[in-house]
Order: sequence, then structure tokens, then C-alpha cells
Amino acid sequence: MHELVLHPDCVAGPIKRVSAAIQPTPDGCRAKFRLDGDIGQIKVPVHAASERMDNLWKTTCFEIFWQPHGGSSYREFNLSPSSRWAAYDFDGFRENSRDAPVPAIAIACAAHDAKLELEAGIASALPLPADVALNAIVEDVDGNIEFWALAFADGKPEFHSDICRALTLEPL
Repeated sequence: MHELVLHPDCVAGPIKRVSAAIQPTPDGCRAKFRLDGDIGQIKVPVHAASERMDNLWKTTCFEIFWQPHGGSSYREFNLSPSSRWAAYDFDGFRENSRDAPVPAIAIACAAHDAKLELEAGIASALPLPADVALNAIVEDVDGNIEFWALAFADGKPEFHSDICRALTLEPL
């Protein structure tokens, strides 16, 4: 598991540690995210039917950014503990956003007093090698937002920055 860091402008809240892992598969990838802390003090979206949905990032959500190594286009995945998901393609930094062709995303999430774990199986064409970002957005019960990533560029939290894509995945 890779340790994510809290953005320096965020006030530390009920989550003390965030870790994530990702593994390419022949038909896409598998990812796992884990929050450690006082899970009862964060907003966890209620389980719902698995479906594509926009604006999941407005509350507790996990994200993957996948960019073919050396390229400028990238794909963004939003994975909600509710089991809803989104996938977008971009031609460059926040350029020409559109729904990505993703046949299926399966999400399983379990929360306990001190941890929340989300696992996702993503069926999608994902070229390798790739530069990847693993991110978390955590909203507490008071509406405060924490941004977690492998790395951040200077300034406000910006998950679309290539600085966040700090993990390189090689072909299987």
C-alpha cells in the first residue's frame, strides 16, 4: 500500500491515515483504498445501485488518474463508497472532458469503527506504462473537506496536476 499525504492547507480531521494500492490487470485494474481514523465522524455515502454518476467528488470519494507514460491525455475515475462511479477522459490538463468508455466498475466497501476500505475492479482499456495518481476526498460530519494524494503541487489542492501522478505502473 502507498501512503497518501494530506494537503498542507487542510486542517487535520478524524482521518489519521490514508493508503492505497493499484494493480494492472489484463482487462483494466484493481484498486484498494483504506481510511484509518474515526470513521463515525466522516460522511460516507449510503450504499446504492452501482451506476455512473457525476459530482461524486463533492463528498467522501476516491480517485484514480491514469496517464499513458509520456502522453498528455489521461483518464479519471471517481469511486464512491456508495458503489457509484464516474470515468472521464481528458486530452490535456482539464481539457475536453467527456465520459470515458468504461464497460464496468465493481466497488465493494466496508466500514468499521477505525477503518473504511474500498476495493474496485475496473474494466477499461488502460495503456501501460502509465503514470498514476491515487487520491482521496474525505468530508467530515461538519462539512470540512480533506484532500489526500501521493503528492501535491504547490498551491491549492489540484488532483489533475501531473505532480499527483507520482506512481509509474509497468506492463504486466
